[in-house]
Amino acid sequence: MSDEVEPGFVRVRLDLSYDGKDFSGWAKQAGGRRTVQGEIEDALRTVTRSSRTYELTVAGRTDAGVHARGQVAHVDLPDALWTEHREKLLKRLAGRLGRDVRIWRVAEAPAGFNARFSAVWRRYAYRVTDHPGGVDPLLRGHVLWHDWPLDVDAMNAAAERLLGEHDFAAYCKKREGATTIRTLQRLSWERDAAGVITGTVRADAFCHNMVRSLVGALLFVGDGHRPVEWPAKVLAAGVRDSAVHVVRPHGLTLEEVGYPADALLAARNREARNRRSLPGSVDGGVGCC
Repeated sequence: MSDEVEPGFVRVRLDLSYDGKDFSGWAKQAGGRRTVQGEIEDALRTVTRSSRTYELTVAGRTDAGVHARGQVAHVDLPDALWTEHREKLLKRLAGRLGRDVRIWRVAEAPAGFNARFSAVWRRYAYRVTDHPGGVDPLLRGHVLWHDWPLDVDAMNAAAERLLGEHDFAAYCKKREGATTIRTLQRLSWERDAAGVITGTVRADAFCHNMVRSLVGALLFVGDGHRPVEWPAKVLAAGVRDSAVHVVRPHGLTLEEVGYPADALLAARNREARNRRSLPGSVDGGVGCC
């Protein structure tokens, strides 16, 4: 599949963050629901006085209520429009966008860059507290309250058994034609001095609900409702397990997206579009993000 930028256009990279509380996720939706993509595309059309909407491609689509600190997107703009607006675009977008979404950097992307397919990993954080008094009111929109004491060592022991390349069908909401094979590079938990427990989750990509399902399973281990071996047994079963609870979205933040060196962007772009399968299995199609 070709990803050539159309002649007369330039690809622009956007680095951004948002509070997901009042958004119905990243992707545009019918019915007038407020989304991050829709908000930015509308602002871009307005500040550049364009007659058409230029569509964004994002590194990782986020669900309703999920936050992002290090999201990345790209948009292809006409050369003349980019030349005219590039110096003032960042400030003009800041004046047009709602205060719950910010673009921090706008720059011409290197050759071969695709915000989605050039990425080699995405890193999320899920924050939870088991303090008997609940969540600090100033953090309530970003931290989940779990009303059972959590054993972080047990959660880490269970998490280690999930690392590597697997079919995560048991932890994903199935999408027709999409593979659920992913490489989980990091999954670990750490409690800070204030009692907030942060789960760091990094993978080459994620399928729908994967992070929140993994967190739900590990919380059951941490509070003693399931043994350390249970999440790995669920993974090995290879089917969606109703016992795996998908935790609420507000504790989840997309923290960072990783890309290779500029010279390797195009190769990574092509590689990421290939169908994936495990030895002895048949792949279900192109992976989602």
